[in-house]
Amino acid sequence: MTQELQQVHSATGAKPEGAIDEQSAAAAVRDMFDEIAGRYDLLNHVLSANVDRLWWRRTARTFRHILQRSDARVLDLCCGTGDMAVALRRQSPPDANAYFGADFSHQMLRRGEQKFRGKGVIAIEADALRLPFADNSFDLVTSAFGFRNLANYNAGLHEIDRVLAPGGEFGILDFSEPGGLFGKLYAFYFRNVLPKIGSAISGSKSPYQYLPASVHRFPAPEAMMEEMRAAGFSKVTWTPYTFGIAGLYRGSKS
Repeated sequence: MTQELQQVHSATGAKPEGAIDEQSAAAAVRDMFDEIAGRYDLLNHVLSANVDRLWWRRTARTFRHILQRSDARVLDLCCGTGDMAVALRRQSPPDANAYFGADFSHQMLRRGEQKFRGKGVIAIEADALRLPFADNSFDLVTSAFGFRNLANYNAGLHEIDRVLAPGGEFGILDFSEPGGLFGKLYAFYFRNVLPKIGSAISGSKSPYQYLPASVHRFPAPEAMMEEMRAAGFSKVTWTPYTFGIAGLYRGSKS
């Protein structure tokens, strides 16, 4: 078994410091994001040098073939403050169905609601592992930098599969750990510099110590794609963004 495949089987979900089971892990993640919600957008833009905006737009353009349909049913999962959902909406026609943005962090979702007003996006406070939607509800499900924080990755994939309609697609945009010399330089920044900047701006230390740890714990691309196939998805791919700092996982429901 390769190192990547070993990683996906050993890391079943996010595990913040002090968490002892999936319930405590989920509660810790929710509390962290509630705590930093007020400065979350600012920190994202500062720490990524605004590259995060390019990643959202690129992801939205990838799914234009779905988003340009006025009858498309779309869910942005773990939507946070709503940037991915708004980027998706910009690709849709004026008469498109309302999209949904779901998150279990109340404070993050409050800020998302402000961006959704007048843009045809409905905010739903919900756990990504127990979504309040019927089977086969959506043609597209996305998640930008949120899936990695689920307490159980496999359960998250199966819940996405449940709410996707047959032939529907999903995309997970998230961080990865690039290799080579660039990867070593970025790893130093990500693990040593970024947490200090994030802690100084947000006034909270633990979320920005958790961030690099959560990325390291998340399955590597090959392992994540294997997990997606095991969950029953087809046409599984991973497209690296910005030298592999982030990337888009895609799959379809058979």
